[in-house]
Amino acid sequence: MAATSPTPTPALTAERILEATEEVLRRHGPAKATVVDVARALGVSHGSVYRHFRTKAALREAVTKRWLDRTSEQLSGIAAADRAPKERLRDWLWALFDAKRRKAGDDPELFATYMVLVDENGPAVTGHLDDLTGQLTGILRDGAGTGVFTVSDPAAAARVVFQATGRFHDPGYAREWVRPEAEADFASLVDLLLRGLSSR
Repeated sequence: MAATSPTPTPALTAERILEATEEVLRRHGPAKATVVDVARALGVSHGSVYRHFRTKAALREAVTKRWLDRTSEQLSGIAAADRAPKERLRDWLWALFDAKRRKAGDDPELFATYMVLVDENGPAVTGHLDDLTGQLTGILRDGAGTGVFTVSDPAAAARVVFQATGRFHDPGYAREWVRPEAEADFASLVDLLLRGLSSR
């Protein structure tokens, strides 16, 4: 009988390392998780991990950015959709609230871990916030161009809208998102913002 060849080991990629890092962070937390733990989970040497990420800090920043980018990518489709600006704005704000709420509720241990990493990684967070406000700016610019929104500076208006809704997407308020009245409060806020942006 012919011997069967072993299943080849998948190539070590940055994406595989980041997936393994997320699992290690979930299991050990940010204080105890090490590059050696990540390498062990992948069945490789820690030197192999360092060939993709030169330092532990670089690995932690990359996994934080990956986590934040998931929300940005989800929202970008709404921002760019060929639909009325008011609908896009409402859907975008609700999608942001839902995405943050799911992250906090579905995997609270990992969410807490990422809150530590977010505090460490200012550039990743700044880039994420710039991306989100940029998406908002695009929606408001489209609305202003068609006369739906009465804003003279869409970028400034986007920053105000983002700050005004902060209680429903800033992780510092995560405990409040499970309140029974949270959805009704958010709906009222979104309605108020849309009326304000549309007033003449």
